[in-house]
Amino acid sequence: MDKENNSTHYQSTSETLKVNNFKHLSITDTKKSDNNTAKKSVELMPPPKLPLAPKSDSNQIQQKSHENIKEIKDNTNEESQEVSSSNTDYANTENQSRKKWTLMDFDIGRPLGKGKFGNVYLAREKKSKFIVAMKVLYRAQIDKAQILHQVRREIEIQMHLRHPNILRMYGYFYDDKRIYLILEYALKGELYKELHSQPDKRFDEQRTATYVAQLADALKYCHSKKVIHRDIKPENLLLGAHGELKIADFGWSVHAPSSRRDTLCGTLDYLPPEMVSGKTHNHTVDFWSVGVLCYECLVGQPPFYAKNNDETCKNITKLRYTFPIFVSEGAKDLISKLIVIDPEKRLDMDGILTHPWIVKNRKIDKA
Repeated sequence: MDKENNSTHYQSTSETLKVNNFKHLSITDTKKSDNNTAKKSVELMPPPKLPLAPKSDSNQIQQKSHENIKEIKDNTNEESQEVSSSNTDYANTENQSRKKWTLMDFDIGRPLGKGKFGNVYLAREKKSKFIVAMKVLYRAQIDKAQILHQVRREIEIQMHLRHPNILRMYGYFYDDKRIYLILEYALKGELYKELHSQPDKRFDEQRTATYVAQLADALKYCHSKKVIHRDIKPENLLLGAHGELKIADFGWSVHAPSSRRDTLCGTLDYLPPEMVSGKTHNHTVDFWSVGVLCYECLVGQPPFYAKNNDETCKNITKLRYTFPIFVSEGAKDLISKLIVIDPEKRLDMDGILTHPWIVKNRKIDKA
């Protein structure tokens, strides 16, 4: 299965991506940097234990510090530059897999998003002109929140997953102040923003069924690798160039060969009752989350939404939710088989993919 996924799940396309021109942007701190500080890089493919803390290592490249990358020259003729990926299999070449990255290898463009621990930028690898998303995490915030282990886990898991509906992580590197994650660029942005841009903040059944099927297929693959996501929600799902769904954030994911965990994590609206109650849980938490996502896509808000967290928790543990009249019987049936108190009675990913409502409504990519 690994061999099949590696060869087929990440494919270049003969089409081109139109990307807005790169602006004069740089990744900087508010304080001036010490020009004598050495910047280090690490291997593209992670070793078993990721050396995120800088170390003196003869295999690491040291170079003069550049807190600001070279500004990108304006060119009015490049406002809608086309970058073809047809001849650039950026992810799979042997040379790329052995490369040691530094910030100087990339042109940095406009911000794509901001978060508590850092920002995401549009970026372009200088040599290949390949477009990526650069996730920049600030060490100070990570250390303060004591989540370095979570960052390690995100890298370890996402680097090894290969599926068309999972955002690819190509590599990472770091310096004394930041950790840089080199990610696949999802051209159409967040599912959350797309959902809330709709007139009624909801999708039709065909679009919802398509997203749910793509998500179920990706999670089925994750579970086959003993990876539990644990934080499925619209904010963590992106849309690719052709509108395909991609799981993007693996910060709360866990590789769980032992199958059961007892950590409280994820987003409250999407948590199953066993996690709300602090009980052990396994991969069936993702079954529940797919049901909640399906409901939110069709209705416009999560099924257990309330004005405060206490009420939301009560709604979850008592399974208090209702369907609006416009939700079809087929959709109700699917959701009702996923949002189930007993984890062992929830419909699994194969059951989702073969459910009559999904089969009837999903759109199949003819490509």
